[in-house]
Amino acid sequence: MTYELESDLDNYVDSHISPEPEYLKRLTRESYLRLVNGRMCSGHLQGRLLKMLTRLCTPRLALELGTFSGYSALCIAEGLPEGARLVTVEADDEMEDFIRRQLASSPYADRIDLRIGKALDVCREFADGSVDMIFIDADKRQYPDYLRESCRLLRPGGLAIADNTLWSGHVCDPSYDHDRQTAGVRSFNDLAAQHPEFETVILPFRDGITLLRKIEN
Repeated sequence: MTYELESDLDNYVDSHISPEPEYLKRLTRESYLRLVNGRMCSGHLQGRLLKMLTRLCTPRLALELGTFSGYSALCIAEGLPEGARLVTVEADDEMEDFIRRQLASSPYADRIDLRIGKALDVCREFADGSVDMIFIDADKRQYPDYLRESCRLLRPGGLAIADNTLWSGHVCDPSYDHDRQTAGVRSFNDLAAQHPEFETVILPFRDGITLLRKIEN
């Protein structure tokens, strides 16, 4: 497949899904202009998927591990029912001002509680079974730990969504056997596939998204 065809298909998909809100378009532009890794921004397609999954899950409390620019947080917040909230965690304190500006310029700032710190530390603040939905997109080396915390935190029937689970194809490339981030994602995928408390499916678009539904007894 040529790059031109991929681009044509991307444009076709973008024009046949729900439109991207203007504040998210601005956030994408700001991310590419001002951040070193602007391409890490979730983007239109993944953002609309996150909103829809949130709508279907109807969480009262959602948790995001890894905020980056705030794009995914705003998409989740957009899908929350009235009175629900999202706690989002970013480890890089130098991102705080940028994120808070983006949240403040959206209609959903009042639904989002931004925490600056380590994802696992914030996870430990919540009781077992107290979270309805979790989006995992933080340090890949700690993905197995995030899975274990997700199992503890999620209520039965709750949903975990993990980003980057194909990791640019490195998960099945032996030349990345000694890469710690690749090892973390591989371990996560292996644990998720065999986990007795989750139903699991990998969606092979963008960099791979895994959906894990906690099984109800």
